[in-house]
Amino acid sequence: MSVPPVKPGRAARRPVAGLMAAAAAAALLAGCATGPTANPKDPLEPFNREVSKINEDFDKGILRPVAEIYADYMPTPVQRAVENFFSNVSDAYSAVNNLLQGKPTRAAEDSMRVAMNSVLGLGGLIDIATPAGLPKYKEDFGQTLGVWGVPPGPYLVLPLFGPSSVRDTGGMLVDRQFDPSAYIYPVSLRNSLTGVRIVAGRAQLLGASNLLEQAALDKYSFLRDSYLQRRQYLVYDGNPPEADGDADRDGAAPAAPAVPADAEGEKPAGATTPAAPAPGAQAADASAPAATPPADASAPVATPPKGDIQPESQSLPVPTVEPMQRIVPGVIRIR
Repeated sequence: MSVPPVKPGRAARRPVAGLMAAAAAAALLAGCATGPTANPKDPLEPFNREVSKINEDFDKGILRPVAEIYADYMPTPVQRAVENFFSNVSDAYSAVNNLLQGKPTRAAEDSMRVAMNSVLGLGGLIDIATPAGLPKYKEDFGQTLGVWGVPPGPYLVLPLFGPSSVRDTGGMLVDRQFDPSAYIYPVSLRNSLTGVRIVAGRAQLLGASNLLEQAALDKYSFLRDSYLQRRQYLVYDGNPPEADGDADRDGAAPAAPAVPADAEGEKPAGATTPAAPAPGAQAADASAPAATPPADASAPVATPPKGDIQPESQSLPVPTVEPMQRIVPGVIRIR
């Protein structure tokens, strides 16, 4: 009995599709666990916290030890070459997303980076474009959807993939189709490159994870808020809109600034003007000090304005690198 041939790549997509379907089903089931006190940006918090624990156990037991061995024993030039190679791959689908966002100049610069690093940089192993002055952009389809006006939706922690949102989860699936490494055959080679990519990306975050464990009282809340703010920052190209009422959200009324004289030279209301001296007063002793008008006790005392209140969109430090879920492009990316 002959076995029908299987198209290459189909079996490799099944685990990812099954995992995404399981995550979506679990998210729907977790909706009943939310309550009126749930964070409006994280209505699935009970489910997300459980998945975060699973991901953290996997990282501590498997991924992080492997990444530490890679960082300790792999020569630094080899590590840099691996980083440059996958960074060059990410520039390809960054160019596509810049074009979809209506940024042709950035798309052209990304395309030039890919061409220069692929030809002169030995297939992307050497970064030639950055010293040449070409900037590197970090665009994905989740950001493209945000530029198009699609809201992020609820915060969602995916098994193995980490922090995300409903919008970014859909964007990851599209990014995978833009990623040139998704079309590498045979499948065994593609899977091997994916494994190297995950380990190399995790090795870059070893220092960040150590700092996070020492600084964050609630690691889950810190990662959630940092991730959501970081994504908003990227969607708006570093200029996210400030929410109304940020200046007095703590309940403190802003201090009124002092009212200066207008352009006509008129004094503000309540200010006293000394009377003009009489004609014979000029003969008076010029050395006598001028009389100062008594202070008006009813006048309000001007207080210096308080320091600038930090906008809500920047209430947490934005990490320079994104969490572990950005390692593979479209799923876990190195950016």
